[in-house]
Amino acid sequence: MTVQKPSIPKGTRDFPPGEMVRRNYIFDTVRSVFELYGYQPIETPAMENLSTLLGKYGEEGDRLLFKILNSGNYLKNTSHLSPVTIHDSQFTIHDLTQQIAEKGLRYDLTVPLARFVVQHQHELSFPFKRYQIQPVWRADRPQKGRYREFSQCDVDVIGSNSLLNEVELVQIIDDVFCRLKVPVVINLNHRKILSGIAESIGAADKLTDITMAIDKLEKVGLEKVNAELASRGLSKTAITKLQPVLELQGKIKEKKQFLEEFFSHSEVGKQGIEEICTVMKCLKELNIKNKFEFDARLARGLNYYTGTIIEIMALDTDIGSLCAGGRYDDLTGVFGLPGFSGVGISFGADRIYDVMMNLKLFPETLQSTTRVLFVNFGFEEERFCLKLISSIREAGIPAEIYPEAVKLKKQLDYANRKQIPFVVLAGKDEMAAGKVTLKNMETGEQETIPTINLTDQLR
Repeated sequence: MTVQKPSIPKGTRDFPPGEMVRRNYIFDTVRSVFELYGYQPIETPAMENLSTLLGKYGEEGDRLLFKILNSGNYLKNTSHLSPVTIHDSQFTIHDLTQQIAEKGLRYDLTVPLARFVVQHQHELSFPFKRYQIQPVWRADRPQKGRYREFSQCDVDVIGSNSLLNEVELVQIIDDVFCRLKVPVVINLNHRKILSGIAESIGAADKLTDITMAIDKLEKVGLEKVNAELASRGLSKTAITKLQPVLELQGKIKEKKQFLEEFFSHSEVGKQGIEEICTVMKCLKELNIKNKFEFDARLARGLNYYTGTIIEIMALDTDIGSLCAGGRYDDLTGVFGLPGFSGVGISFGADRIYDVMMNLKLFPETLQSTTRVLFVNFGFEEERFCLKLISSIREAGIPAEIYPEAVKLKKQLDYANRKQIPFVVLAGKDEMAAGKVTLKNMETGEQETIPTINLTDQLR
C-alpha cells in the first residue's frame, strides 16, 4: 500500500483545539455585540448557483470565484455539450465554465443575503436586521493575512434608507474592537463622492476602473495606481485632474471644502458630501472610542456599493483591512425585488485573530476548556469520581476524567499539556472519608477537602 503524505489545499488551514478556543472567543464576542443591537442570525449554503454569484463583484471578483464541477460523470454523454472547443477562435473560459459548472462556493455573505431576502421576503419583518458567521472562499493567491478559505462575521440591515443604520454599524464596529482590545481607525467615504470625482475629471464612464485602481493605493502606491489608470483607458488629462484627490490630506473640514469646490458641476458628488457629513456629525455626538476619519480615496472594489463605504484598519500592526462594508441600494433588485436598500459590514475573523496573536491580546484563561481533571486510580475510584463529575458539570464547570488507570505521572502530564488548572485525586482513603485531594497545577499546592465543598472550590 502506498503511503500518502497528508496535506491540505494552499490557502486553507486546520485549527487545533487551542486555536479554536481563541477563534470562538472572537466569534462569541462579535455575536454578543450583534445581538445587543437587535440583529438575528441566519445561515446560507456554502455553494450557490453561479448565476447568483457572477456579475456582482466586478471583473476581479468574478475571476476569484471557486467553481464547482457538475456532479456525476457528466462527460459520459456529451450530447448536451455545445460543439465549442479550445481550438475555436471565439472560445473563452466562460464558455467552458457554463458547460461544466453550474455552482460555485460563495465569495462573500452579502450576495447570498440578497438572494435569501428575496426568496423569504414574505417571512421576514422589515427592516430586516441579520447577522451571519460562516466561511467564504476566494481563489486568491495565498499570502500573509490572505487566505482562500476564511470566516466572515456579517451584520446587515435590509429595507431601510436611513443613515442611522450607518451610524449604528460604526457603533457596532467600535464596540467589537473595544471588547477585543484591538485599537483601530475607522475610515469612511461615499460612493457618490467617487462618482462625483469620476464625473469632475471627465471620466464618468470609467467609475469602476477608477475605484478598482485607487482601491490599491495603500498597497502599491501612487505611481502604480496612475499606471493602472492609464492602462484602463483614462486620459492623461483625467489622471492629472485626479492627482489632488489622490493626495488629499488634512482635517475633514479642509477635505470638505476642497471637494465642494471640486464638485462645482457634480450634483451627485455634492449629495455624497452631504450624506457622509451627516453620518460624521452624528458620530461626533456619540461616545465612539476608536478614531474615525473621512477618506475620499477609500474605494472598496466591489461593484454593488452605492452609498457609504466603511473600512477598518488596525493601528498597531500592518495586516490589511479587519472589517469593511457599505451601502448597496438595489442588490435585491437583481433577484426581482427592486427598491430595497441595504447596508452592512463584514468582520474578517481570521485577520482579527492574527492581529490579536501578534499583539498578545487573548486572555490567558482561554488556553483550556477543561477546568478540572479527575485522576483515574481504578474501577471503584472511577465510579466514585463519575458521580462527582456529574454534579460539577451541572454547576457549569467543565470537567473530565482520565479514561484509563495508568501511571499518575502520565495523567498529570496530560493535565499540563492541556493546561488544565486543577486535578482531583480520590483514592480509597479519600473515598472512605468522603473527601478528595485538590491539586493546583500552577502552584503545585494541594489540599484535602470534603466532596461537598469541591464545586465551590473550583468556581
